Amino acid sequence: MKTPEASIIILNWNGLNHLQECLESLAKQSFKDFECILVDNGSTDGSLDFLASNHKWVKLVKLPNNLGFAKGNNIGLKHSNGRYIVTLNNDTVSDKHWLAELVKIAKQHPEAGMVASRICSYFNQDVIDSLGLKICLDGMSRGAFRGQKYSTLRSIPQNVLLPSACAALYKKEMLDQTGFFDESFFAYCEDTDLGLRGRRLGWKAILARNAVVYHKYSMTGGSFSPFKIYLVERNHFWCTIKNFPTLLLLILPITTFIRYLFQCLIAISGQGSGKDFKSSHSQKSCISAFLRGILHGIFHARDKIHERFFSSSFWKISDDKMTKEILVHRLSFPELFDARNNRNRDMT
Repeated sequence: MKTPEASIIILNWNGLNHLQECLESLAKQSFKDFECILVDNGSTDGSLDFLASNHKWVKLVKLPNNLGFAKGNNIGLKHSNGRYIVTLNNDTVSDKHWLAELVKIAKQHPEAGMVASRICSYFNQDVIDSLGLKICLDGMSRGAFRGQKYSTLRSIPQNVLLPSACAALYKKEMLDQTGFFDESFFAYCEDTDLGLRGRRLGWKAILARNAVVYHKYSMTGGSFSPFKIYLVERNHFWCTIKNFPTLLLLILPITTFIRYLFQCLIAISGQGSGKDFKSSHSQKSCISAFLRGILHGIFHARDKIHERFFSSSFWKISDDKMTKEILVHRLSFPELFDARNNRNRDMT
């Protein structure tokens, strides 16, 4: 049996409403040399019956319960045979040339271990969700150019810091060195961690601007879910411990305090994402989740410190070069909280 060039891994957890569009768009891809592995995280909404009846070409991996995005993808990787490993959210619809463009760019750039897609809003296809990820000085990350209109961009960078795992290609050659996602993260920030690990080992990340995917942002996790807030706050802290340059780690208490201060001002004013917070019916739960995320991140950081010391002996990119890369792709706190852009609230 011929080995496919690409393996697409899709995580599904009660995503029946999204699967038909997602899988139909994959069946129509102009690039045909791929396999599709759908890892089901214990769905109870009829997803498995739907797949059995409608998409028998999809390789199904059934899990007994929700093991998270990170572990689910890691299990999917064990069932993958491709030279290129592609992660794709179930709440996406892919342009018919999406995979062809990803593979083409991957082949053109042997120095790149990661290729980012042009991810736009499903609800307004000119509005950007992500052109790769940018990162704050405290480790919080977000889609680059989110909320802006693609048609109005004057310049589109080819080099990015790292891709969003919503729709990303990773070379198996790189993953053999870095490993895949950190399962302790469960979900969120795991792609930032993987991307930074790849960059530390000398791999670059490239944007395939014509590899287009349309994304229904936060349809699975929810845009203001307390559980999501907890995971993001905890995981971004672990990500910085594992990968950040020493200088940025030393000033982390300062940059984190600045972010907290800005976050409070945004919540009080109701600007940007603060508007979503003020209209949320679970404000107390969100605040509690935020605090738990901080405490869990701090008091369970020992393992991540050990991981840093182990992996740092293999790093090919110095702290100075890594700092420069982060500064080039730096995300400001106003951008993080959408305080500069209230035009396109359909993104969240």
